Amino acid sequence: MSKSKRSTDPAQKVYVINHPLLQDRLTRLRNKNTSTAEFRFTLEEAGLLLAAEATRHLPTRSVRIQTPLASHKGVCLAHPTVLVPVLRAGLSLLPAFQRLLPSAAIGYIGLARNETTLAPEAYYQKLPKITLNTQVFLLDPMLATGGSSQAALDLLRKHGAHCITLVCLVAAPEGLKKIIESHPDISIYTAAIDQKLNPRGFITPGLGDAGDRLFGT
Repeated sequence: MSKSKRSTDPAQKVYVINHPLLQDRLTRLRNKNTSTAEFRFTLEEAGLLLAAEATRHLPTRSVRIQTPLASHKGVCLAHPTVLVPVLRAGLSLLPAFQRLLPSAAIGYIGLARNETTLAPEAYYQKLPKITLNTQVFLLDPMLATGGSSQAALDLLRKHGAHCITLVCLVAAPEGLKKIIESHPDISIYTAAIDQKLNPRGFITPGLGDAGDRLFGT
């Protein structure tokens, strides 16, 4: 039985993953006393659980194979997949998704905040070929204001992406609202929807700056 649940509005494809193992890992990640080494290891474990749920609805096609004993009709993925982490925190989820989707192409989007306008600006973009049916997974662990995720989604749209899933570890209601309003057709998978953003734009209770804690900066 799935441990994911959809948001209260059926029109919104927001899935909160309540798997007990994921919630256990999330609690460890929230703990300010978790060391950098433990944070990295735990985040990769959480990423595997997120990846398993986020890929649950990937379309498949029938394929005929030969087992050691008989002919068998099985399934394989129907369309190519692309993984796109938002630099730099998105790199934390990439290894887990690569383990489950080893044939996936990988793109990168680097975003930085303009200190004058406070808007995210792309400083790096390298994306593989994306077709109409390509399944794109945008990896952005902390969905706070939603600014960076929205900018990344806009770039993916311009690059031809239609089937996009946003995967984050923790989301704030403000960020979810922004993404739902700007890109209502995408699916969003998260381990938790937290209370709010604080005046500095950090998710509360959150887990701090995921990038800083991941890279020890």
